[in-house]
Amino acid sequence: MFDYGAPYSDPAFSGISLLGSMRKYGNRCRVQLVLAASGPSTADSTQGESIRTLLEADCPSLTDAKQACMKPTPFLRGGMLQSLYSTMRALKRDKYSDISYDRETKILSDGGTVSLDWYPARSPDSADARPIAIVMSGVGGSSYEYHIRCLSKSLGKEGAGYRVAVMNHRGMGRTPLTSPKIYNASDTCDFRDIVKYIQASYPDAPLLGVGFSLGANVLTKYLGEQGAESPLSAAVAICCPFDMSLTGRSLDADTFLNNKLFQPHLVATIKRFFQRNSEILQNSPTNYDWDAIMKATRMSQIDTLVTARDSGQRDCWEHYRAASSTPYVDGIRTPYLAINSMDDPVTRYEGIPQAKFRSNPCIALALLRHGGHLGFFCGLKPKIWYLTPVTEFFNAVVKRKSNAPLLALSL
Repeated sequence: MFDYGAPYSDPAFSGISLLGSMRKYGNRCRVQLVLAASGPSTADSTQGESIRTLLEADCPSLTDAKQACMKPTPFLRGGMLQSLYSTMRALKRDKYSDISYDRETKILSDGGTVSLDWYPARSPDSADARPIAIVMSGVGGSSYEYHIRCLSKSLGKEGAGYRVAVMNHRGMGRTPLTSPKIYNASDTCDFRDIVKYIQASYPDAPLLGVGFSLGANVLTKYLGEQGAESPLSAAVAICCPFDMSLTGRSLDADTFLNNKLFQPHLVATIKRFFQRNSEILQNSPTNYDWDAIMKATRMSQIDTLVTARDSGQRDCWEHYRAASSTPYVDGIRTPYLAINSMDDPVTRYEGIPQAKFRSNPCIALALLRHGGHLGFFCGLKPKIWYLTPVTEFFNAVVKRKSNAPLLALSL
């Protein structure tokens, strides 16, 4: 007699059930695009075309029904795991990231120094018209980080058609600190100076911007400040902390990832920065409380003792409010793509100004269910997902600017 209480285990039924589950999971992993419904762009570089039209025409990894999907590596499905894995791979070298830079140092107007790591090597020909991607890292980061080297190799390798210049902030990435001024999430002056410098050095080359985390916040704020006068032809912001107050609260929360990874790593980086540059920083007009800085255990304490004091603000929370790039999003007139994940434990997706993306036809948000903070690893052998969308997006803009065929995409 058939036992109606036993679980039904017909192989055909199980196969259909599994297929349905896989289909549902695939749908959940689809890219969610947030952008204006229609309307012409005011950005000169797209010749009056809205970013929606540009993406639909030339960016299948973001718009095609079959390709616009990011299925995370099976053992990296959570935001915490993606973020942890990204941090663990920071200095790893593999076929995707193994490159050598050509370093250039640039003295700024106040005597401060930033460095530019070029890949491939700098061209001596000022008439070289190959597009240049100017890249900024997150807090305490540099050109040596895994995700930046992967992006640099993806864009700068032979046949891809781009040059990459990674900007290392003052005192970071083995760049000497030559003035007491320290970079922060609010100050766009250094990036503005570097853009002007590269534009003057290669006047025929389209300039593109890429920012990661804090660098994405600086890039977004810069674009909003510049408006239609921005010399950048396009920009991509990855894991941008639009609402710095929310990001500050997320980092300050009492969680395992914060307590064991983010906070110790970031705080130690800043302390080493101060110890390494003690001679020049002790002569700073800010008059830092060195004992308090060395005893700090949270980034909120560091930002109160250092960044807020540098800016004449009361504490870190006043600084975070002033540094947030959200108020500048409306002013962006450059084709701009933001890539964020819904499970990012640092730059919470609740802080993304989605309404602004729906009202500004120059900008688009690619929102993914998975990716963590600066992760976005997919495939059985983890590979960074956004390398293809970034290249497609830049190709589309450069093509329209030059009326030339798309540059080769080979990843």
